[in-house]
Amino acid sequence: MGKLHPLKRIRAFFHTYNQKIHANKLSFSIYTIMSIITIAVIVLAAINGQYESVFTASLTLILFLLPTFVEESLHIKLPIALEIIAILFAFCANILGEIFEYYTRFPFWDDMLHYTSGFIFAAFGFALADIFNRHRKVRFDLSPFFLSFVALCFAVTVGVVWEFFEFAADTVLHMDMQKDTIVAGFSSALMNPDGQTPVNIRDVVQTVITTADGTVYTVEGYLDIGLLDTIKDLFVDFTGALLFSVIGFFYAGHSEKGHIAKQFIPQVESDYDDPTPPDKLSVPEEDFAKK
Repeated sequence: MGKLHPLKRIRAFFHTYNQKIHANKLSFSIYTIMSIITIAVIVLAAINGQYESVFTASLTLILFLLPTFVEESLHIKLPIALEIIAILFAFCANILGEIFEYYTRFPFWDDMLHYTSGFIFAAFGFALADIFNRHRKVRFDLSPFFLSFVALCFAVTVGVVWEFFEFAADTVLHMDMQKDTIVAGFSSALMNPDGQTPVNIRDVVQTVITTADGTVYTVEGYLDIGLLDTIKDLFVDFTGALLFSVIGFFYAGHSEKGHIAKQFIPQVESDYDDPTPPDKLSVPEEDFAKK
């Protein structure tokens, strides 16, 4: 396919979006409601001078259009269920999680979103592997097990890259994306003079932090700065990805029965896969005349 003029590309984008509106009223209704709420948040945040919230909410509006952009640019058909989950995920992560501070209000909020992201990215990983598996020129012939395994590895890798981003933000920008955890005990070889045998420390009552300028911070228990949060997030990502990988495994082995998986697996357009057998291809009449 040749490159489209930018105006034609924009027109094609909105044409695809208009088709999506008429194709499924439910997804359009959810998108409309989420967009109205997000726009209201932008206006209120701008009035109150909360420009970081304005940026976060504006980014959310862009993310709402991402499914349509993927379909138009990559020629991939996203199932309605996956599209709805993606829209709700962006809203829950940015609007509710960041702006309305659901991450701190509800301990399960971060786990729920990591579980969902693992599931979503496993679906994309499975779709990408399946596309190459059925491609006319690039063919892997992967078994259902390896298709599912690739999906699992893809989702977990995305989770790892995200944790790298959180670490960089905390280190360079001095943010706190990797949340601290208060624990009652830990094991450390640093506490042992020989530096080899770990010392098991239990029932920690208090951690006292003193800075160079004399400021003293007191924490009840032991302060773990991000490690447990990172490992927990990766484990939850893995669990969500594993769930989809199991679903994808049965779909790959029995695609005619994979009704559940079909609701979440993006489908490639005919440009990438031509299911018509060579002996069934139509031949123009003039070619017959030449023969």
